[in-house]
Parts: sequence; structure tokens; C-alpha cells
Amino acid sequence: MTQIKTSKKEKFSVEVIMDENLIPEELEWHSSQGKGQSDKASAALIYLWNAKKNETFSLDLWTKKMSVEEMNKMMFQTIMTLANSYEKATSEDQLANAMRDFAEFFGEKTEIIPKSGKFDGDGKG
Repeated sequence: MTQIKTSKKEKFSVEVIMDENLIPEELEWHSSQGKGQSDKASAALIYLWNAKKNETFSLDLWTKKMSVEEMNKMMFQTIMTLANSYEKATSEDQLANAMRDFAEFFGEKTEIIPKSGKFDGDGKG
């Protein structure tokens, strides 16, 4: 008996409301897994890999209401998430840990996380 493999299709969409200068004022996103509900966001970083072109398409959006402190927190969390995703996908723990070290450095310098002393002094960590 031959089994037919079925695939499931999901959808993710982002609606951007912009001012007259094309600066985002509001971001609203929806996922087909979200039970029909939309959610608001202050920023979105969307990256898509194009294997044919061997390049990344990036769409970076943030609303004009987003504060620098919020951006710092988002970047810190994004770098940590990238490190985790990279390690999961490649098993390259040394490089993932280097990314985490940078995230910690960034977090300390932007005062997102408390200073550990790891990055004080001569810069050798």
C-alpha cells in the first residue's frame, strides 16, 4: 500500500501602516496558527534565504514610536535567538557561543543586562 504524503500550508502576513513619508506607524501581523487573531508589533526583522541567488532578502521595519531602549532589547534578544538557531541548525557550538558572547557584550553596553565584569579592562574578555 502506497502512502501519500500530505503537506500542510501555513500563512504569515504583516500589514504596515505608514505615514505620508512612508515611515511605519503601525505593524500588525497575523499567522494562520493564530486562530484568526492579529497582533500588533513595534518592529519586525524578516529574513528570507534565496538559494538560487545565494543571498538573503531582509526587511527591517520599526515604528517611529519605538524607543532606543526597546530597540536595544530587541537586538539583544534577536542576537541570542540567532545564536541558538545557528547552533541548532549546524551544531557549531563554538561559533554560536561567540555570538552569545557578543550578545552579552551588547547587552552590558546597552544596560539591558547587568555588568558581569567579563568585558571590563583590557578588552580581552
